Amino acid sequence: MTYAHSLRPGFTPITIVLMIIGFWVAWPLGLLMLAFILWGSRVPRFREHFAGMRRDWCSPSGWRDRDRGHESWAGPSGNAAFDDYRTAELRRLDEERRKLEEERAEFEQYARDLRRARDKEEFDRFMTNRARRTRSGRGETIDL
Repeated sequence: MTYAHSLRPGFTPITIVLMIIGFWVAWPLGLLMLAFILWGSRVPRFREHFAGMRRDWCSPSGWRDRDRGHESWAGPSGNAAFDDYRTAELRRLDEERRKLEEERAEFEQYARDLRRARDKEEFDRFMTNRARRTRSGRGETIDL
């Protein structure tokens, strides 16, 4: 039986015991274990991010791809037809992403306008009710 999945981020019995032992031995070890419990699930994404940075810095082809207008961590494949296809697809995807961002911005503006109109309507209703209360409090008659 393997225990490869026993030590995983989150408050599991083994991580809690290791954290307590870490605080008992040396408080920095306990803090390190607490950080693993809270943020350990992000470690693979950090690794991918830094691995990509390392490949980009080590590979001159990464810089050439960036100069062509897209962020690609992979260098040329050696097949000119595939590289042209990949470049065209990346451009198409960038255009799709730009369109989606524009649509998102339009929707957010629409939602802001709706909230503003609803807030104005509620405020106008409040002011009308307030004016009625103050008039009725002074003994004036209200005609509705």
